[in-house]
Amino acid sequence: MIRIVLADDEQLVRGAIAALLGLEDDLEVAAEVGRGDEVVAAVAAADADIAVLDIEMPGATGLEAAALLRDAAPRCGVLILTSFGRPGYLRRALAAGARGFLAKDAPVDQLAGAIRRVHGGGRYIDTELAAAAMTSGENPLTAREAEVLRGAARGLAVGAIARSLHLTDGTVRNYLSNAITKTGADNRMSAIRTAEEMGWL
Repeated sequence: MIRIVLADDEQLVRGAIAALLGLEDDLEVAAEVGRGDEVVAAVAAADADIAVLDIEMPGATGLEAAALLRDAAPRCGVLILTSFGRPGYLRRALAAGARGFLAKDAPVDQLAGAIRRVHGGGRYIDTELAAAAMTSGENPLTAREAEVLRGAARGLAVGAIARSLHLTDGTVRNYLSNAITKTGADNRMSAIRTAEEMGWL
């Protein structure tokens, strides 16, 4: 029996996925959580073989939870199940140690097959997402530019971003200017939108 921890902040979606996986003879949803910062403890408590993680969750993203599991529970395979099929997310998920990446609208038999493959030591990447990632190019933003842009996306003013990152206002403006240029945007909001659509933030 493959023991699964399912993490998704949408209770209805999580319950439906758990119910569908529960119909499979060899799969057992051993725990469900609605926050990313609850994943590691749930995996440990359930002695889970697989963690199926949404990306956008409170407490920690699925990508952050995947990176934590890589160190805390290396035996547990990670599969990202998301409605955000952005190329940048796929790259970041693989970098965080995930071995599976699948869209939420995939049929349940595809999800079950992906879980079995990851449990067996293999990888399962949605072919359309993989093709998009290969043609989209690398993330052009530096880590600092992405941090500054994330602050701007949260509605923070330049001064607030500068204080939170221990930078000067001028340095933050330079990072924002670089991010706007690199994303091919006309302004800060357009740069944020492009970076989010590509999964770079």
